[in-house]
Amino acid sequence: MTTPHSTPYPEPFLPPDPKAAAGSRIADFARWAARHQNAEGVEDPADYQALHRWSVTDLEGFWVAVWEYFDVDATTPYERALAEETMPGARWFPGATLNYAHHALRNLHPDAPAITALDETGSSYEITGRELRARVASVAATLRDLGVGQGDRVVGYLPNTPHAIIAFLATASLGAVWSVCGQDYAPKAAADRFAQLQPTVLITTDGYLFNGTRHDRRTASLELAGALPTLKATVLVNHLGLAWPETRHAGLAIPWEDAATRTEHLTTAPVPFDHPLWIVFSSGTTGLPKGIVHGHGGVLLEHLKILGLQSDLGVGDRLLWYTTTHWMMWNLVVSTLLTGATTFTYDGSPAPVARPDILWEFAARHKVTVFGTSPQYLLAMAKLGVEPAVHDLSAIRSIGCTGAALPASAYSWVRDHVGAGIQLASTSGGTDVVSGFAGSAPTTPVWAGELSAPGLGVALAAYDTEGLPVRDQVGELVVTRPMPSMPLYFWNDPDGSRYRGAYFTAYPGMWRHGDWITHTSHGSVIVHGRSDATLNRNGVRLGSADIHDIVERLPEITEALVIGAEEADGGYWMPLFVVLADGVDLDASLRDRIRDAIRTGASPRHVPDEILAVPAIPHTKTGKKLEVPVKRLLQGVPAEQVLNPAALDRPELVAHFALLGAERRKRSTRHT
Repeated sequence: MTTPHSTPYPEPFLPPDPKAAAGSRIADFARWAARHQNAEGVEDPADYQALHRWSVTDLEGFWVAVWEYFDVDATTPYERALAEETMPGARWFPGATLNYAHHALRNLHPDAPAITALDETGSSYEITGRELRARVASVAATLRDLGVGQGDRVVGYLPNTPHAIIAFLATASLGAVWSVCGQDYAPKAAADRFAQLQPTVLITTDGYLFNGTRHDRRTASLELAGALPTLKATVLVNHLGLAWPETRHAGLAIPWEDAATRTEHLTTAPVPFDHPLWIVFSSGTTGLPKGIVHGHGGVLLEHLKILGLQSDLGVGDRLLWYTTTHWMMWNLVVSTLLTGATTFTYDGSPAPVARPDILWEFAARHKVTVFGTSPQYLLAMAKLGVEPAVHDLSAIRSIGCTGAALPASAYSWVRDHVGAGIQLASTSGGTDVVSGFAGSAPTTPVWAGELSAPGLGVALAAYDTEGLPVRDQVGELVVTRPMPSMPLYFWNDPDGSRYRGAYFTAYPGMWRHGDWITHTSHGSVIVHGRSDATLNRNGVRLGSADIHDIVERLPEITEALVIGAEEADGGYWMPLFVVLADGVDLDASLRDRIRDAIRTGASPRHVPDEILAVPAIPHTKTGKKLEVPVKRLLQGVPAEQVLNPAALDRPELVAHFALLGAERRKRSTRHT
């Protein structure tokens, strides 16, 4: 695969601040590990690469260090850290019993905000540590009275409000299993997920806010409840203040106020380290979504590491990360509580038309220390002309960014329009491990367009076509040793064949994630896009993300999608679809500017065959571009075989791209 990055690599865009690095939690951990765990080669606490080498060569020693440094409170002790290293099937901390919810609540100051709830109208309220514990205890008692116990499933059809966090922690405290999706999912799409789980209780709300509109989801909620025949009860939340209709619900109907305001004592059930905590779902673009099961202990350790060490969160910090409940970032954001920091919920559009800078306004008002978002958001802010720095953002020390490859242009925009010296921490991971494979830390430099380093404990490599690790060359993202948060299993996959097939067939015994990356000689990671959507032009592989990066910098373009489609006559068609800014026409001059930008910024091979304007680019509901499904639509595969429209943000686009493919095939036939 060709890549627009050349060697030697430039100097870092932003080196680590020596004072901040020395005072960071990751540096303190490195000093602690050197004293208590004989961490080999970790002499300089600011040397991230040395710490990473130790973390993946002495895997047991590293995770024991995380366990002890964060004082994990196990009811019964573990026998050893890693009893079986085989992937899949690694056995972490056998013998240990613990509970995630206990750890999420134990470090919260009783009178300080544990959760700050925000919405796009500008209103906010706080829930203190004491209040959160009391509400979790009340909801847990309600669930217990309904017969919910270890292993039972509780599901939420909820926006990103405190209700979702409270319900999740109450479920986890009992050893029951949680799953949630947002209310922008249609009832059928939500049922496609939840019905697989045979849940006992559904918790749902009357609606949510988005871009100035109050979305009434009472009818949708009752339709969903009716599609879940195993329910014993539905807990009804009044978030928008709409009256629930007097109608028959599935099982009992319990008002949230009754469920969450009892006076109860919280107890948490000790469960085995690998007891299921939650079930997150794949996007479900083809067939039913896959239920991915993660465990209490694996999530606890992985999130303590990524939030407490790599993100430097602790008591007194405040993390605001825009997410929806069906994106794995919601799960990670909830785990902010593990560190004793304050987490935020937000109900609404990240950039409502009336107040596009509202998240920056909130960040200033609440002295947010870590602000999290996506590349699309930062690019949109630049194109809208938003100036975040008009707000006092002096408390922000880091901006996390994930969901797609972050283009190099965003780094200078953050420096110039948000604040110089703020670390822009681009991260790449996945729902699969509910964490990151690569990202940054206070001790890592930042290179524009690159992820600073593999995560601690992540034995990441780029593998070539021969199955050998390479540096400064594009290869498949492979993880060669297990991570504690790898899935326990897939739901309804009794022999494990779907799980093995998803990650372990290309390189037996190693995790293949499906991304093209470059692991650079200076330790960073460049993400080029999904390997199953690779462009292959005349035998040369091209990364789609490299083209998207260049084109989406142009002010006339709001979003882009490039596809490489093999054709029946042996040809190869590589169109570029662009969404135009308001008032812009795709004329010959703009097409020439797009081609010139790609030719200069990448290579002549990256220049597409055609440039076509489309009304929008289709995404999953978590914001990922649908490269492979669009390719198959263009190739003439029937839509029902390609994707599930209920999993898309704009289902109507399916017909648009199918028609484009049909027109292309007609032109090719006439030409022949």
